[in-house]
Amino acid sequence: MNLNGSIALFQYWNRLRRGRPAPRRTEVEPADIKTLLADTFILEKDTRGEAVFRLAGTRLCATYGRELKGFSFPSLWPEKDQRLVSRLMQGVFDQHSAVLVSHQGISRDGHSCRFELLALPLNGGAEHPRCLGVVSAAEKPFWLGADPITDTIIESIRVIDPDKEVAALNNRTAIIAPSLAPTELEHTSSNRAFCSARRVRHLVVLEGGREDG
Repeated sequence: MNLNGSIALFQYWNRLRRGRPAPRRTEVEPADIKTLLADTFILEKDTRGEAVFRLAGTRLCATYGRELKGFSFPSLWPEKDQRLVSRLMQGVFDQHSAVLVSHQGISRDGHSCRFELLALPLNGGAEHPRCLGVVSAAEKPFWLGADPITDTIIESIRVIDPDKEVAALNNRTAIIAPSLAPTELEHTSSNRAFCSARRVRHLVVLEGGREDG
């Protein structure tokens, strides 16, 4: 997993399951993942056994230019890949697999953007299996949400071992953000006329201001 949306949803799902193959669907609280809701979805099996959208976030619907609730999940993919996508979702439903798909989305006007899709199992009982997922965009281009995605190119597919994924995420190198706290600069002959200078991130703030005279 490379994108923040995938990582955040996986970590939430992993906390809920507490070592089980999947958490119960009733344990998912939308308020706990409110920052992700616009990009998340829930899939269920229809009467034919096909994965369909039970719920889909507003930004996800805007990305595809339509309300997704009730639509077939494999139908978002090219015909040549629909059988593969269908099998992957059956694995999520029936074997509690976790699946990560990296893909390029191509818009109606020919723009492209890279996405990462994470699909995670939810335990709804034998009669009501569910899938919780998120689609994260690697970038936020100006056209995304206005020019709908109409074609998809799969770049990679991974069936995830959740326990190994937890270990991999824990071993990631932390990224240290620059401090926002001002720091004093050394006085030089060029700034002695001013009271002091402070650096705030990439800006140098000179104190003293205009004198009335």
